[in-house]
Amino acid sequence: MATTAREVVTELLRAGRDADIDTFVALMAPDGYLEWPYRPPGVPERIQGRAAIRRHLTETAGGFVRFDAYHDVVLHESTDPEVVIVEYEARGILVATGAPLRQRVIAVFRVRDGQVVSYRDYVNPLPLIEALKSVQSA
Repeated sequence: MATTAREVVTELLRAGRDADIDTFVALMAPDGYLEWPYRPPGVPERIQGRAAIRRHLTETAGGFVRFDAYHDVVLHESTDPEVVIVEYEARGILVATGAPLRQRVIAVFRVRDGQVVSYRDYVNPLPLIEALKSVQSA
């Protein structure tokens, strides 16, 4: 069982990559939230609470993008023991076309008592927006 903020974040990232919804939700605090400050159209800015997070992950599982691997993962611990910052490149495909997709991410996590209370995902939305345009025009 993950105990440090770094271990919790590592396990949450694994669960997200592997579409392990049960583990992902269990690692979130009951009132924890996911937030995307920069996002493509149609993606909510924030999803709060385990039930809402589970619903979102279930509805989007097998959706238009599937990420299979995270590369160049760097975890930064901060002077605040609750905060971990992660940089990585998510690699996957557009489900509709099989076209490859690479997306750079910086994520800021706050972990308290072994659970993620906030997960802010600073995703570069441009690769996804361009990929969605190619699907819509096909």
